[in-house]
Amino acid sequence: MAGNWRKNVREIAPYVPGEQSKDADLIKLNANENPYPPSPKVQEVFRSFDAAALRRYPDANSTELRHTLAEHFGVGDNQVFLGNGSDDVLALCFQTFFCSDEPILFPDVTYSFYPVWCSLFRIPFRKVPLTADYRIDPQDYAVQNGGVILPNPNAPTGIGEGLEFVETLLQNNPDSIVIIDEAYIDFGGTSCLPLLEKYENLVVVQTMSKSRSLAGMRVGYAIASPELIAALEAVKNSYNSYTMDMLTLDAATASVKDDAYFREICARVIQTRERSAQTFREMGFTVLPSQTNFLLVTHPEKSAKELFEKLRAQKIFVRYFNQPRVDNHLRVTIGTDDEMDKLFEALRNIM
Repeated sequence: MAGNWRKNVREIAPYVPGEQSKDADLIKLNANENPYPPSPKVQEVFRSFDAAALRRYPDANSTELRHTLAEHFGVGDNQVFLGNGSDDVLALCFQTFFCSDEPILFPDVTYSFYPVWCSLFRIPFRKVPLTADYRIDPQDYAVQNGGVILPNPNAPTGIGEGLEFVETLLQNNPDSIVIIDEAYIDFGGTSCLPLLEKYENLVVVQTMSKSRSLAGMRVGYAIASPELIAALEAVKNSYNSYTMDMLTLDAATASVKDDAYFREICARVIQTRERSAQTFREMGFTVLPSQTNFLLVTHPEKSAKELFEKLRAQKIFVRYFNQPRVDNHLRVTIGTDDEMDKLFEALRNIM
């Protein structure tokens, strides 16, 4: 006998991540992953890890990693919150800080997980259009709202703004939590962490997936005032008190301690990005200015969707977004110099 239980099942359009593949011959430039391996100190952790320790639960407070990050950024241990990648951290931020009847605000072209969380947690929201040149105008956020979230640098545009931009945003929103998603900050952006001392309503979220090459381990963190971090911890511990495993905690700690390798890898990605941007321009593409590990490009005469499909047929994955304002753009992750050369060779053959 058929029941009416389906009315109680939540229906939602989920976030769609970049396509993954196990093909070893693939050139994968579609998910903003780092083309270089993690710090050698991370590999040392793998070699020396005692698997017998896994019979115990991990440190629910992530004490050592929390302290290492706090020391690295010059903040207190009680100003650091950790989670399984920045997506986990951001989802908990949405649940913790966006509890108003007023809509939260974020750009119309931005990280596509934001509206998904709003739908999942039933948070009202309003998309604020980017300017004609794909920038965020902080004055557009000087309206009544239930909170503000945006990436800086923005994604998928790659455009970053400075401290003055974020401070204007904060000054315009003294009664709202402002979350700045700095997933790509290490590739040339300007972090707003120095503003934490002045603004207690600021939350800064970062990840180790991009610049520290730990996408496969899922390490994210938020830095904010002790009061806001305590609120995040309360929500996390009401849901899942053990959000990170032992091996991840040890590997992430080792990565943060190897600052020299971190800086070297970021510099290599930036150098390749600038060379690649110039090559795209020489081929007739328009390239948005990027402070990330990717480029958003468009060609005045060539269909982005067609280029995407032809590259995919040659086992070169880039990202195509079938959405307004960027539906004739490709987002291209910065790979190694060799991978980028192969991409440009393929483009010359199909254009």
